[in-house]
Amino acid sequence: MKLRYRYRFYPTDQQQRSLAQLFGCVRVVWNDALAFCKESEKLPTYTELASRLTQCKQTEEREWLGAVSAVPLQQSLRNLSTAYKNFFDSIKGKRKGLKVNPPRFKSRRSKQSATFTNNAFVVKDNSKVYLAKIGFLDVVWSRPLPSKPSSVTVIKDAANRYFLSFVVEVNPEQLPDNGQSVGIDLGIIDFATLSTGEKVKSPKPLKAKLKRLRKCQRNLARKQKGSMRREKARLRVAKLHAKVKDTRTDFLHKLSTKLIRENQTVILEDLNTAGMMKNRRLSRAISDLGWRSFRTMLEAKAEMYGREFRTISRWEPTSQRCSCCGEIGGKKALNIREWTCLFCGANHDRDVNAATNILVAGGLSETLNGRGGGRKTTLVAASGEASTRRKAIQLTLFAS
Repeated sequence: MKLRYRYRFYPTDQQQRSLAQLFGCVRVVWNDALAFCKESEKLPTYTELASRLTQCKQTEEREWLGAVSAVPLQQSLRNLSTAYKNFFDSIKGKRKGLKVNPPRFKSRRSKQSATFTNNAFVVKDNSKVYLAKIGFLDVVWSRPLPSKPSSVTVIKDAANRYFLSFVVEVNPEQLPDNGQSVGIDLGIIDFATLSTGEKVKSPKPLKAKLKRLRKCQRNLARKQKGSMRREKARLRVAKLHAKVKDTRTDFLHKLSTKLIRENQTVILEDLNTAGMMKNRRLSRAISDLGWRSFRTMLEAKAEMYGREFRTISRWEPTSQRCSCCGEIGGKKALNIREWTCLFCGANHDRDVNAATNILVAGGLSETLNGRGGGRKTTLVAASGEASTRRKAIQLTLFAS
């Protein structure tokens, strides 16, 4: 499988100017090609866009495009064709996942990137990287490359940090089957509660930096647009956001790797994160946790290491059902963290009980409810939760 390995590098002043020129040319080629696609009655192919790029280089208005390597410019056109293909496949239902938006024009104030294929860069002795018309780069090698990269993307983020992202082919390690399984209940107070009873706290980096972020953003709002002081204030805000993102990503990677290595099967609830983000009182806290990124990491690492990743329906009443007797005790407010079952008298921690029910709903449990005696199976209903519950009752009667 193909993976990306990212490293930070520190360009010289001359290399920064060369990279700025390269990013500008890539951005212009993308925007010109996108405008041409929007004006055309039929979407042009990559060959037609490449031929048009060659003609543009011969004009007086775009002759400066020849000052940079032609490979990133051509790759920009390939990326545009791929973006349109993904958009149309998403509309037709050929592409799984969320709907993909059509490609948009690139701004000089956002993250900049340029991609070099294997004929425009060289990695020498896993220590030096040469880019066409840029030169040798001072790269910080945090880990060696597992194989020869097929392409590299030069990235400059909003905090003026430079990265090299290599695409390499790897043979992932297949971990032995240890027979362990775990259900995970995601929450706000505790990021993850495991069916084993373990609770994992989130660093909540945005909440920790929120006071300083507000101060920096107020300072940015006072600065005159186009001034050097505004640029310095913008850079402070960007660095603070980058620190928040890096802290969150590091936490999610470490936790997802730990869970995948320790368990053969990982079961998660299919949460409607986009819908929950519409709650103005919880949206900031939910976005600070990164639930969707955590699920994506679990899926990717499960495939990488030969583990199994499962999800259960979001309509499964994991917080209402007793994990001991299987009876549903009714809906409970969010401030109720512990409750006692009215049928069997068992005392439950809300999150641990939900994690155990997630493990049961995933088909892996040693509890009374998990032996399949009277476990209810819910379906995802398009018309709402009420119809789902009726179908669940019918399926339960049929199974009994």
